[in-house]
Amino acid sequence: MSAYLFYIFLYRIKTRKNINLLLVNIMTGSEISFVGKRIKELRLNKDLKLVEVAIKSCVSKGLLSRIENGRTIPSLPVLFSIINALSENPTTFFEQLNCTASSPFYMLIKSTEYQSIKKEDSIGFNYYSIMSQSFKDITFSVVFLELEPHAKREMVTTDGMEFIYLVEGDIDYKLGETTFSMNQGDSLFFDGRVPHLKINKTTKTARILVIYLLFNQ
Repeated sequence: MSAYLFYIFLYRIKTRKNINLLLVNIMTGSEISFVGKRIKELRLNKDLKLVEVAIKSCVSKGLLSRIENGRTIPSLPVLFSIINALSENPTTFFEQLNCTASSPFYMLIKSTEYQSIKKEDSIGFNYYSIMSQSFKDITFSVVFLELEPHAKREMVTTDGMEFIYLVEGDIDYKLGETTFSMNQGDSLFFDGRVPHLKINKTTKTARILVIYLLFNQ
């Protein structure tokens, strides 16, 4: 059974028995990325504000924002509540999903295959998705970030743990009330649920490898 058909099958089960099944248990990396992008695309196409969809779907604005930006993975009931709030049919929601029959025992990813992704409203934060893979309780996601000089963004939270490795450049990292100075080759592992922000006060672009271990909701 393809992942697409399995989604519809789960939807029918949910509508009859309200079984709380995690969507991510059957999702590949590309499918995980698809969900947040698809929700945001539909919301913007319908000219709906984040808070409007959050209220209609009975989730917090913060949770919806994290889902759209790939910072957390929704449970099946939450996902379908959002789909309903967008006045979408689950069949049409998933129709663009590109499913593969099986996964190999290794994954070779060329730099040309990295996909540019847009997260929260920001200036100078250029993210590229390298890979993402879901397991039973966590989702492993790797992105590459090019942080331009004097990039701007509000502090954010992530529903999971984060590891960053500073490949090139010098940055400051604000974690809660604490700020670290980081130089090329430094690394940092922390609880992403603490508000955090990368700051580049230099005149050169910093390049950062970011690894997320997201807690499946």
